[in-house]
Amino acid sequence: MIKPKYKEERKIVSRLIYMVLAETLHVKEAILKFPKDINDDTIKTAYHALIHLEADEEFRKKDLDYKDEQDDYLEFIAEILQTGNALPQNIIRSYNKYYENINTPYSESMKGLIKSLCRFLNV
Repeated sequence: MIKPKYKEERKIVSRLIYMVLAETLHVKEAILKFPKDINDDTIKTAYHALIHLEADEEFRKKDLDYKDEQDDYLEFIAEILQTGNALPQNIIRSYNKYYENINTPYSESMKGLIKSLCRFLNV
């Protein structure tokens, strides 16, 4: 069963991805609007997919086929998230092997402040 919190967060992330694809929101802005204190591997994977989009910006300008393929992949992710469902495990695993955690902002609570400080100090 999907946790209600995850379901709503996934829908938020889906909307952010669609806005990035429609070029009404920049990737950096979308990342800042991501849900805070994320523990959902599906949302972590979507985060990394957006980071790759940003990192590939120059390559996307040079290779339109690559751009189209990457956009289709992100749209596929957004479609799944729109329903509140989890991404397939093979997609999640493909990103987990490269990243342990994500660098989205933490909530503004004391716990979030401590997490941010620990991340900054790399502990």
